[in-house]
This record gives sequence, structure tokens and C-alpha cells, in this order.
Amino acid sequence: MRTDYLVRATALDGRVRAFALDATGVVGELQRRHALFPAPSAAVGRTAMGALLFAAASLKEPDQILTIEIKGDGPIGRILCTANGAGEVRGLASNPQVHAESIRPGKLNVAGVVGSTGYVSVTRDLGMRETYRGTVELQSGEIGDDLAFYLSRSEQTPSAVGVGVFVQPDGSVEAAGGFLIQLLPGLDEGEIAEIEREIAALPHPTALIKDGVKPEEVLKRIFEDRVELLDSYPVKFGCPCSRERFEAALVTLGTEELTKIIEEEENEYTELVCHFCNEAYHFTSEQMAEVLRSATEPS
Repeated sequence: MRTDYLVRATALDGRVRAFALDATGVVGELQRRHALFPAPSAAVGRTAMGALLFAAASLKEPDQILTIEIKGDGPIGRILCTANGAGEVRGLASNPQVHAESIRPGKLNVAGVVGSTGYVSVTRDLGMRETYRGTVELQSGEIGDDLAFYLSRSEQTPSAVGVGVFVQPDGSVEAAGGFLIQLLPGLDEGEIAEIEREIAALPHPTALIKDGVKPEEVLKRIFEDRVELLDSYPVKFGCPCSRERFEAALVTLGTEELTKIIEEEENEYTELVCHFCNEAYHFTSEQMAEVLRSATEPS
């Protein structure tokens, strides 16, 4: 059984940070849960992998959270993906079922659904009082270049980001993977130029994954024997929603709003759906009455 995972490494005596992942199952799960059309599958999948790579590079604890939001002027609307330090990611798009004419056979027009005017925003919640948020203008709508531009402009870290998703004609995801290379101080111009040449010579990330090239092998293609693998860990789709969380959220609505919901409900139950994972939670009329009682009880 295929396992999605991410590898972390350094190269050139610690002057380069490198990350790579195979997230085929993750992106396939996103496609299934949201019934994503092909180009939106690629757009959301690339953003989700970007979130996993950024999280691997910057989060220290499992419960810390990194969110990437991309909002362009294309028909997909807003893309929102959240990853945590434990390798879990979830994501959504405002309009998951939109089309854009393919650039050529087999080449999805991701920028056509995302657009090229808008913004990329990255937020880190490290469990402290303040969160860190950076925003830059959208550059191309291809996601990878936009994320690299964000790191260079907002965090002053020269980086290369390669992410790709291969979608079959039936809409299923055959391959999804990518890499993040971050250049640290101490590299000379010749070394930087060599790294850029090696990255430019790489096949597309999806071609590598389709051919069975493992994430660590992708990094070795770039750096040969100058890369040191640090660790690896599984990545997966994960959403922290639960019935208990939805019930707690209902209580916070207050008695007036809850009474209105109960009175206007035409079915035998109230359905609440998580936008991130499309999981539905049903509350019967008796259960809603209990929630209302909880809302009226003094705290």
C-alpha cells in the first residue's frame, strides 16, 4: 500500500534546507471529499502540499498550525489549506467545480481557474497570543512560483518550490508531489547557479512521482551526495472537526438564534456540515432541545 510521506534534509554543509514529499493519497482525498474538477484538484492539491512543506520548514510542535490562503481573480475563488506540525492537512476552494481550457493535452490550466491578480497569505499559529501573518501579491496563479515569491519577498528566504498534481481523465488523482529548497546565507554565486541549473533540469514533480521516484531521490537528483537526510514522517488528510466541537459552537449561538433554528427546521434533524472535510453531523430535535437547555443554563 502506498504511503504518503515527507522528507527533511540539509545540503551543502547545512547551507541549504531541503524538503520533498509524495502526497498522492492526500490530494486524492481532497478531490474525493470536495468532488473537485481536474483544474481545481491541481490548484487545491498544490496549495495543500505547499502548506505541508511550509509547515515542515517552520513549525516545531505537532499542534502548531500553518494556513495558506490564495485568492485570485479566477473562477475558483478562495483556496484555503491548513497544515499542522504533525503532518496533517485539510483544504477547500470556494468553487470546486469550475473549468478552464487546458493549456495543451495533459496540461491543466491551473492559472486559468486561480487567476493572476490577487494575493497569497500565510498565517502561522504557534499557540501564542499573537499569530504571524504575511501577504504578497499573486504572481502567476500557478501556485508553486507564487509560494516561492512569498518566501523571497515576505520572509527574505530565496527558495524554489515545485508542486504538481496529475489528474486522470476520470478526475482521479494519479500522482501528487513536490519539493521546497531554501537557500541560507553562506552560498556563493557559483553554488547558487548550480542549484538553479539542477532544479531547472528536473522533470515536473508529477512526472517524477509517476515514475516511482521517491522524495529523497528527488533531493539526491538536485544535490547528489551533498545532501544529508534528517528525517521523514507520514503526511495525511486530517480535520479536527467533531460532533463535540459543533455542539459547543451551537451553544455559543445563544438562545435566540438556537430557538430560531429549531423552529425553522423542517426535517427531523438539524444537519451541520464541516466546510473543510464535508463531514455531516446530525442533531435530532431532542438533541437540539438539549443544546438549547445548555445555552440557557448559567455558566
